[in-house]
Amino acid sequence: MLPAPAYVISDSHLGFATRDVERSLLRFFRHLHGRAGSLVINGDLFEFWFEWRSVMPRGTFRVLAAIAELREAGIPVLMVAGNHDCWGGEILRDDVGIDFRTDPWEGELGGWRARVEHGDGLRGKEDRGYRALKKVIRHPLSIRLFRWLHPDWGSALANRSSHASRTYTARDGGAGLREAATRRLVGDMGAAGGSQRHPDLELLIYGHSHVAELRRIGDGVYANAGSWLDQPTFLRVTPERIELKRWDEGRSGEGVNLDSLDRVAQKALT
Repeated sequence: MLPAPAYVISDSHLGFATRDVERSLLRFFRHLHGRAGSLVINGDLFEFWFEWRSVMPRGTFRVLAAIAELREAGIPVLMVAGNHDCWGGEILRDDVGIDFRTDPWEGELGGWRARVEHGDGLRGKEDRGYRALKKVIRHPLSIRLFRWLHPDWGSALANRSSHASRTYTARDGGAGLREAATRRLVGDMGAAGGSQRHPDLELLIYGHSHVAELRRIGDGVYANAGSWLDQPTFLRVTPERIELKRWDEGRSGEGVNLDSLDRVAQKALT
């Protein structure tokens, strides 16, 4: 269970992002002290993350220290791996205290029955090639072989290979992930019995597309926190409502409210 208010961010791509982006995220984390019930990082916090036996990427320590401070303050932190930072392990879990998952997470989030998934590989034909690649790059043997590389060489190789996706905002405006969310929340009526539908799911959260969104689909809600790299948007989840907000340090409170949905849909006036 992740207590309310639960805050959700995704796609910061630290290591590629400017230092200003990193600073804004650090100030946001400090803002959460005394306010947050829990924090969810829905993938691609880093442009590249890999744990060698005794080495980690140099540019990550400020953010990891800030997260460790949140954990020491008693705030649970869940991180669902993205396609850029899926090679985590002991440092994130044991040293920082993050509940790090390489698979989707399901449970109670801010009072909602929720599923959190980064969203890479969920589109149909568009992601067919990537789904095959994903099995290779996340295979234990591939990780073991990559660990044999010197960290400088491995980091340089990974950063070069990630250039295409780090500059990518979904050309479809997030439509592919909306379709995936619809299959999950409503069901694929073209399939026998709508086999992918999860009728007990109230809230489905994706990232990856860099498209911030909050939408009611069937009896559930699809939410995407967008990309902190592009602009500092986040979700705030309480039992009563979900808010999509933009972090604005110049404003009092928690920034600009972009959209919100109450837990119970308002009935149309008659």
